[in-house]
Amino acid sequence: MSSRRKFIQASVLGSVVIAGNKKILAQSVLPAPVIDQPVVVSTWDFGKTANAEAWKILAAKGRALDAVEAGVKIPEADPSNQTIGYGGLPDRDGHVTLDACIMDEFYNCGSVMALEHITHAISVARLVMEKTPHIVLAGDGALQFALANGFKKENLLTPASEKAWKEWLKTAKYEPVMNIENKLFDKDHDPMPGGPNNHDTIGMLAMDAKGNLGGACTTSGMAFKMHGRVGDSPIIGAGLYVDNEVGSATSSGVGEEVIRIVGSHLVVELMRQGHSPENACKEAVQRIIKRNPEKAKNIQVGFVALNKKGQYGAYALQKGFTISVRNAKEDKVYHSKSIY
Repeated sequence: MSSRRKFIQASVLGSVVIAGNKKILAQSVLPAPVIDQPVVVSTWDFGKTANAEAWKILAAKGRALDAVEAGVKIPEADPSNQTIGYGGLPDRDGHVTLDACIMDEFYNCGSVMALEHITHAISVARLVMEKTPHIVLAGDGALQFALANGFKKENLLTPASEKAWKEWLKTAKYEPVMNIENKLFDKDHDPMPGGPNNHDTIGMLAMDAKGNLGGACTTSGMAFKMHGRVGDSPIIGAGLYVDNEVGSATSSGVGEEVIRIVGSHLVVELMRQGHSPENACKEAVQRIIKRNPEKAKNIQVGFVALNKKGQYGAYALQKGFTISVRNAKEDKVYHSKSIY
């Protein structure tokens, strides 16, 4: 009996070793994704410069929330970027109005909508999160709050953006436009005024050295929009969502369509169900198509996602959507996959 028991034990042990060896062999053929912490991902080519600023904080083992705020402040202050902050293209009445939101690893969030005269809308949004019992401040109330907290009032309408607005006034053609391969076209595929990035919000997602997540989103909104129009960018769950248990997501493009599907929250919930970041973004894009197939062919929406493992992905309706990535091993811009 003792010999039989030893034989069985030896057989079981041998099976475990063989199974272990097979597992190791499988991993060598199909290695598990390398997880790089920290990491920062943002929308569009200009996100690379924003990522560089965020990386200074992440590389020093700083908090993801601090990194995303510092990162998106770079394009907010860049007058050559006509989609964000100072130098943003105005609404159809000539007012530059900014939208922004921010969210941390504890579900704390803050947002400003239709804010005028303040370059760094993202920093005002963070103060709304940290200093008020509210999540959203809008319009004159947001401006009053910013001024009370030391921000300086300034004219955000640069000569270049004013010139583009006055050119637009000659026809005053108001309809959403899409970005395809970094060129703007109307529904008839005629070039539109206003530069190569009409409504290219910057959304930024980061994971710090502790594995905590943070996200920020800021924009001057759709060029020549109706005064008071607010897109998805400052809406928690639409333009940005962070769940420290699962991952984070952000978006860029025609915000109305993102709001209809609560896009960024949808992407995070899909990741919770086991989808990869890229697949979650693809599913969200397909949801937009399912809701209105014909309209989806003539607009641009892109999603970016970062999960708790440090894996990232993106997907868009149209070609031309790019994401910028920075971690310990890479500092690159990638072209997103698209449906069309």
